[in-house]
Amino acid sequence: QLQLVESGGGLVQPGGSLRLSCAASGFTLDYYAIGWFRQAPGKEREGVSCISSRGGSANYADSVKDRFTISRDNAKNTVYLQMNSLKPEDTAVYFCAASTYWYCSGYVLRDFISWGQGTQVTVSS
Repeated sequence: QLQLVESGGGLVQPGGSLRLSCAASGFTLDYYAIGWFRQAPGKEREGVSCISSRGGSANYADSVKDRFTISRDNAKNTVYLQMNSLKPEDTAVYFCAASTYWYCSGYVLRDFISWGQGTQVTVSS
């Protein structure tokens, strides 16, 4: 069974950093682009970042550009999201998901499968 598990969330002060991990089990991530999404209370789920299957390309939402960095280690079957200079508006549940494509084609939710359960990120003083 395809499964993704996110970890690394927590409570951090504004300006702080966190690194989220997305670990796969039951399948290898090598063939899939992986996306990170987030959902704040009362808001729709939005795409944050995506990385292609081999890590050759990545993209970011404008709201996180230059602050977040996505990476992957296919040998460890894990994708990471390094989040720096965190702001209160980054507070949300963060999810990872495997795309049906090997490249990043955007953040259309129906193009992503095998969603994780999410990890809470709270940015507050």
